[in-house]
Amino acid sequence: MNYSTKLTVLVFCLICAHLSTADIEKDERGFIGKETPDGVAVSMTAMKTLDSPLTKVFLPILYIIVFSVGLPTNAMAIWVFLFRTKKKHPAAIYMANLALSDLLFVIWIPLKIAYHLNGNDWIYGEGPCKVLIGFFYGNMYCSILFITCISVQRYWAIVHPMSVQRRNNRIAIGISVTVWATVWLATIPLYQYDQTVKVTNLGIVTCHDVTRPSQAKIPAGYFITMGIVGFIIPSIVCIVAYILMLRALRTSMTDETIGKKRRKAVVLIITVLVLFLVCFAPSNVMLLVHYSLLLGDNVNNGYGFYITTLCLASLNSCLDPFVYYFISEEFRDNVKNTLLCRSNRTVERMRVSFSALKYSKKSSTYTSESGNTQSTSC
Repeated sequence: MNYSTKLTVLVFCLICAHLSTADIEKDERGFIGKETPDGVAVSMTAMKTLDSPLTKVFLPILYIIVFSVGLPTNAMAIWVFLFRTKKKHPAAIYMANLALSDLLFVIWIPLKIAYHLNGNDWIYGEGPCKVLIGFFYGNMYCSILFITCISVQRYWAIVHPMSVQRRNNRIAIGISVTVWATVWLATIPLYQYDQTVKVTNLGIVTCHDVTRPSQAKIPAGYFITMGIVGFIIPSIVCIVAYILMLRALRTSMTDETIGKKRRKAVVLIITVLVLFLVCFAPSNVMLLVHYSLLLGDNVNNGYGFYITTLCLASLNSCLDPFVYYFISEEFRDNVKNTLLCRSNRTVERMRVSFSALKYSKKSSTYTSESGNTQSTSC
């Protein structure tokens, strides 16, 4: 028997040994555990994760940051979009809806913080847990769809800059209403099965972290479907919009003035796309992997990473307002005026005074240049 044959036999034996070990340990390491009359006895891997500093210390710290930053910034963003932005355009409409989605999620985060600080023991009942999970995933998919709308709108604004504003606003409002209705109807399955489960070998009641084996097919089918419809398809749309926008910008970069304005639109779409991928790609990929394994009765040892990526998705709620601030000059000016307690009338007076001063400077410059020209010709 030559060397390659021996190596092949050795690898085959190792694979067989690994598979047999996996079969022995499968019942002890499965995510959903074993259902008992009193609740669910989870695996050793799940026990270690639920009882680790990762879920008891690290996750609540992240959620505290999200709440502390996300609540005031999203409230400020909604105020600016509703009461300080005079010219309503499609991008502002989508951003206002995105801020509202983030705010509706952030106000429920204290329950999430209390849950993790209490050792992953949920004490508020089944109803509040279902509402919390509904808002969590509702915010995730609302954010994904509104970011997709912003990406498509940015591309449309570059390709059709002279399109009718009022008609575009009506379309944006109609799309926003459709997104809200679709997403919240899509969260109904989350209320159809138990979100709170008693973990018998830890003596705690979890909220969404453990699934009953008898109900596993409902969340598995739901999250696989939403992962495809609510993440993969919007991701493809965002990437295609970005590529088409780059193509469209190539033809306008020759004019320096137009090129500068359109580069700002590129910065917005790039920033939004990066934020989209960083916050939502890990969590949605793990949701697809996790529930695909769950549906096929396979072992999932990435439980800790799965929970962490779900927390990462919530960071989007406190990062969105900073995207508005650094990308949109109009939003930035409105925030400054709001923080300085300037009314709309005061801002308008300052704008008129500044315009008059700028015009007078231009007039004096033109007059002096004309006088110099005349004196030179004499």
